[in-house]
Amino acid sequence: MKGSTKVANKPVAFAQLEHWVSKHRKADGFPLRYVMESTGVYHEAVAWHLYQTDQSVCILLPNKAKHYLKSLGYKSKNDKIDAQGLARMGLEQQLTLWKPLSKNIYSLRLLTRQHQRLQEWKTQCRNQQHALDYSAIGDDFITKQNAKLLAVYDQQLESLETAIHQLIEQDAILKEQVERLTAIKGLALLSVAVLIAETNGFEGFTNQRQLVSYAGYDVVENQSGNRSGKTKISKKGNSRIRRILHLPAFNAVRFGEPTCQALYERVYQKTNTKMKAYVAVQKKLLLLAYALWRHQTKYDPMHSVQAETESLLPRMADQDSKKIVPTSGTTRDQSTVAELSFG
Repeated sequence: MKGSTKVANKPVAFAQLEHWVSKHRKADGFPLRYVMESTGVYHEAVAWHLYQTDQSVCILLPNKAKHYLKSLGYKSKNDKIDAQGLARMGLEQQLTLWKPLSKNIYSLRLLTRQHQRLQEWKTQCRNQQHALDYSAIGDDFITKQNAKLLAVYDQQLESLETAIHQLIEQDAILKEQVERLTAIKGLALLSVAVLIAETNGFEGFTNQRQLVSYAGYDVVENQSGNRSGKTKISKKGNSRIRRILHLPAFNAVRFGEPTCQALYERVYQKTNTKMKAYVAVQKKLLLLAYALWRHQTKYDPMHSVQAETESLLPRMADQDSKKIVPTSGTTRDQSTVAELSFG
C-alpha cells in the first residue's frame, strides 16, 4: 500500500478524493478501479459520483471482505487494515464492476422499505396494546394513543401502496414485467415490487444459484467424518426477500398454484413438516419470478407440471424394460428436502 488519506463522506469532498488518486497514481497506462465495502446506504453517494465520472467501481459485501482479511491472518480491524485488504483484493481478483440502480427501481426500493418499516411499527404497536389489554392495570390514555397511532400507520401504509402503484404505472417497461409476475397465484403487486427493488430488477444474476444464494436459500451442510449434522438454508442473504415471500407461499398452496402445490405435497410427504414444504415453495416462487423476468414470457401454470410428466414417462418405460429397482441413492425430492431444512 503506497499511501492513504481520509475524506468526508460529502459530495464536496469527492473531488478531493479524485485529485488525491490522480496525484499518487504512478502509471497512467494501468486500469484504475475503486473498491469499496457495502455499508448500508453510506457508500452509495461516492459510488454514484464515481460512476457518473466514468470511473470503474467495485462494491463488496462486508462478509466477503471480512473473510478475505481473515485468510491473510489479520486479527485486528481498523480503517487502515480494511483499506489495505480492499486494495489487495482489487489487485488480485477480477471483481465485478458495480452498476447502479435505475432511478425508478431506486425509488421503488425506498418506498418498499418504508412500507416494511411502517408495517413493523404497526405490529409493535398492536402487540403493545394486546399486552396492555391483558395487564392487571390498564391505562386509557395509552390505549387512546395506540388507537391513534394505528390509524396513522394504516393511512400511511395505504398512501405508500398507492405511491408504489403509481410509480409502476408510470414506467411502461416495468409495468409490463410486473404484470407477468403477478400472474403467478400468490404474488401480489407489493410482493413483486419488493422482489424487483431488492434484486435491482434481477440485474447481475447470471444463473439461479447466484439468486438463491443472494436470497439466503442456499444450503449450509454440517458434516464431518461419521457425524452428520443438520443441513439447512443459510439465511445469510437478503432477509427482505425471504420476508416478503412468506405469505405468498401460503397463498400459492392455498389457491392451488399447480407447480407450488405439487412441490408442497411432495416435500410434506417426505418430511411431515409443513414449514419445510413452505420454504421450498418460497424458493420456487423466487425462481419462477426470475425466469419470467429474464425470458420476458407469459406465465403458463401448467408448463412445469407438463415438463415433469414428460420427463418421467421415458424413465418409467426404461425402468420397466430393464427391471432395475434402485436400492440406494438420493432422489430429487430428498435433495430438495435436504436443501430446505431449518436449523
